[in-house]
Amino acid sequence: MKKVAMSSIVLALAACLAVSVLAAQGNDDEAAVRAAVLDYVEGVYEVAPERIRKSVHPELAKRGFSRRSPNDPYREIPMTFDELVKLSEGYNKDGHIAADAPKEVILYEVLDQTASIKLIAEWGIDYMHLAKYEGEWKIVNVLWQGHPPE
Repeated sequence: MKKVAMSSIVLALAACLAVSVLAAQGNDDEAAVRAAVLDYVEGVYEVAPERIRKSVHPELAKRGFSRRSPNDPYREIPMTFDELVKLSEGYNKDGHIAADAPKEVILYEVLDQTASIKLIAEWGIDYMHLAKYEGEWKIVNVLWQGHPPE
């Protein structure tokens, strides 16, 4: 009887340990996903293209929808990885983005290999998919639009 009770205790402890390890991995992945997204947005805000190169996959698929004025129709703006790097080199070179510009990262789901997030930034709303490559989280897809009219 004591062996059965001891076995049950050992199994329960092992299960608790496994759950703790998985939770810690999940927290590490969430932090890494958030860091990749912040590298992306701060790379543009801070004129730091090296942060774009660090956080974005070179085969990025990015497209956005923007208006010149509230009465204009949306126009589609596709963008490659190289175009994003070039944009980050000059987008805020004149310092027009306020120091407190939005960069809210909302994690929808972070799995062990893929993640889905929403970013609220100065230019609009980005929906992103990330994937883990050799232990590093990279942004692979971005669909965005400018802020909708009030």
